[in-house]
Amino acid sequence: MTRSAFPAPSIVLVSLLVAASSAAADPMPENEKGRYAMSQVSDGVVRLDTRTGAVSNCNNNGTGWACYAVPDERAAYDAEIGRLQAENEKSRAEIEKLKAELASRAPTVEGKTEEALPKSDSLKKAEPKAAENPRKIEIPLPSDQDMDRVMSFLERAWQRLVEMANRMQKDVSGKI
Repeated sequence: MTRSAFPAPSIVLVSLLVAASSAAADPMPENEKGRYAMSQVSDGVVRLDTRTGAVSNCNNNGTGWACYAVPDERAAYDAEIGRLQAENEKSRAEIEKLKAELASRAPTVEGKTEEALPKSDSLKKAEPKAAENPRKIEIPLPSDQDMDRVMSFLERAWQRLVEMANRMQKDVSGKI
């Protein structure tokens, strides 16, 4: 029998598998205890993945141990900060665009003054005016419309009062 210069296929296969498995399994440095660091808390264990930095809360819920990822508040804050920064940049661009558009327009008001116009409130009631004598104050009288509303109110109130008195008189006379 002649031996070939190449090893048998089974030997090659086994050696490839051993090499692949040893390459896939990273040897741990001697100063590292393991991938996860555990800390005991009141309701279970907090697990820190030392490679990724992910934190999980593990507890025994009766059917076995289960670990749930703890929400990463820092990532949520960073995402919100990024969103707000992008929104601010967009707003700045829109403001610059509006400023440029406004600057390109011709002024619409000519002879504009820097002085403010006097303020007047049409709904504001007239204030009492001082007469010639500084001790006298003039009070405006109510309008006819105001007087009609007051008279209407008083008439309705009087009618209700009379009706109530009549009902009470009937109730009292019916019981006796």
